[in-house]
Amino acid sequence: MTPRIVIIGAGMAGLSCARTLLAAGTAPLILDKGRGIGGRMATRRIVLDGAAASFDHGAQYVTARAPDFARFLAGLPDAAAVWADGAAHPRHVGLPGMSGLPRAMAQGLEVRRGVEVTALRPVAGGWQVTAGAERITCARVVLTAPAPQLAALLGADHPLAAPLAGVSMAPCLTLMAAFPADAPRPFVSRTAAPHPLAWIAQDSTKPGRAAHVTSWVAQAGPAWSAAHLEQDGVAIAARLLPVLCEVIGTDPAAALHAATHRWRYAQVTAPLGQPFLRDAKRSLYLGGDWCLGPRVEAAWQSGRAIARDILEGGDAG
Repeated sequence: MTPRIVIIGAGMAGLSCARTLLAAGTAPLILDKGRGIGGRMATRRIVLDGAAASFDHGAQYVTARAPDFARFLAGLPDAAAVWADGAAHPRHVGLPGMSGLPRAMAQGLEVRRGVEVTALRPVAGGWQVTAGAERITCARVVLTAPAPQLAALLGADHPLAAPLAGVSMAPCLTLMAAFPADAPRPFVSRTAAPHPLAWIAQDSTKPGRAAHVTSWVAQAGPAWSAAHLEQDGVAIAARLLPVLCEVIGTDPAAALHAATHRWRYAQVTAPLGQPFLRDAKRSLYLGGDWCLGPRVEAAWQSGRAIARDILEGGDAG
């Protein structure tokens, strides 16, 4: 059956849009180029000495400022819990990793993973989406990738390219390091913007995480990340591991595991200032956290706003 709506991207914005549409009786098709679901709500899993361990190497937590998003999180008690890291405002994390929250949201949705969209072409009655060797025709398309990637897909001449040009996103290089269970644990989380490692979290303190190792996630600040973005992962780890160990008070040689991840579009630094963009026919929508700000809640709000606009416009089934 030909889908009426194709959503490109299975991150928070795409899943929020899809769930809102599904609740209203419309079943969209979600396409994502990744192997997993959730975008930057990601969890890396490894095995150390025969036991599993994990790192939340993308979004570290979720906060709820609006009542509707708080109710949404409360409705997923098996997929999210409060992380007691001492923050003034409750920080929610996915179970058993951050990716657990988007996986719960994807239940009942048709999601095709490992499918990269390479072209988008208007046709009679809608759009033709080129996804690998497949050509999918649909009435509406919702794009939820980072704004710079959307600009490249649409082309400079597209009417929505101009507002996209005003959006800025910064990169982030993330270090994942594991140490023995009795390694130093001087704090649960730390923010230090001028420091090369702007965020450091003792990931193993989050609910549902493995306790047989002490795992840390350290994220470099935007300036450091941009300066070293094109280095390979081994070189980045060699630079960042000693910096982390100096902060937490341990020897880099004690590390049981050290790896890095490159997020080219990690944090919104100049948002669009509105929940989404759409074309005049309500057939093409663009959304994501880049619309409203660098928070998971912003992506959720953007996706839901797109779905509501589609439903209000009619002919969504």
